[in-house]
Amino acid sequence: MERTHEDANMIIRRMGWIIGVAGLIGWLAAAPDATAQDKVGTTGVQFLKIGVSPRAEAIGGGFTAMADDASAVYYNPAGLVQIEGRQVMLAYINYPADITHTFAGFTMPLRFGGVLGLGYYGLDAGEMNRTDYKYPYGDGTTFGAKGYAVSLSYGRYLTDRFSVGATFKLVDELLETERATGWAADVGTIYNTGFRNFRITMLISNFGPDMKHISEEFPLPINFRFGGAVDILDAPKHRAVLAIEGSHPADNRERYSAGLEYVFNNVASFRVGNRFEYDLGGISVGGGLAFKFGERYKARIDYAYQDFEALNNVQRFSLTVDF
Repeated sequence: MERTHEDANMIIRRMGWIIGVAGLIGWLAAAPDATAQDKVGTTGVQFLKIGVSPRAEAIGGGFTAMADDASAVYYNPAGLVQIEGRQVMLAYINYPADITHTFAGFTMPLRFGGVLGLGYYGLDAGEMNRTDYKYPYGDGTTFGAKGYAVSLSYGRYLTDRFSVGATFKLVDELLETERATGWAADVGTIYNTGFRNFRITMLISNFGPDMKHISEEFPLPINFRFGGAVDILDAPKHRAVLAIEGSHPADNRERYSAGLEYVFNNVASFRVGNRFEYDLGGISVGGGLAFKFGERYKARIDYAYQDFEALNNVQRFSLTVDF
């Protein structure tokens, strides 16, 4: 029995190395195009780049090292291991021009080890006036554009300080009656150094084959992230976490973010963050409130506000329930 356990651990470690190397190879494959020039507009299914969690976006989006709730299915599946029980998250984003984005996530620990996660992502651009050369202001009819994705994630510890996770996504983008379908994958890791809960993380997201819309093929918005988070304050009733992250998208220059989360008595949270080298959206702020109901249920409501400059602002809301 002991030998079988050792063999299983060895297999798990090898799988971790294989996943890590595959992720690195994918990033290196995308790196030449990403570093050559800004290639804005050269990738499709852009809704996959929309951050789903108000908590994460309030600190600037650099959440890969902190991902410890159901939004880990989006930010870093390696963070799923930090969720002890079953959890569900519902999130809503109100964008300018009546564009909305919804997210639903569910996680549960498995008996044989690790944590399973499910995710749903939906973008609705609303109804738009149909125009052409004859009717530049609209011909009286409308059309819509939508994007959907569903995901399956799994994360587990390989050692007591190192976790790895992977996400597989089915993606569907619809423009009127024409659609493009495909798949994408994310691979992430988190290493806890043990000093002030300092975590170092790496993630490659949206790695997969090109998709095709009618007769035109386009690549996915591959992104490589590297960051860290550290507890700068850890007292019985006060906790503060600083997160810093850099990203290397395939369709733009390198970007950076930094943010701070302060939690009082595990009830009230206050967050602030900033983004650097982004075209729009710099300072963001937000907060959360946690409470219990019944003997086994815990909930948290989160809100984030982000200044989008000429496009006004973006507001995000979410509800997270542990049961």
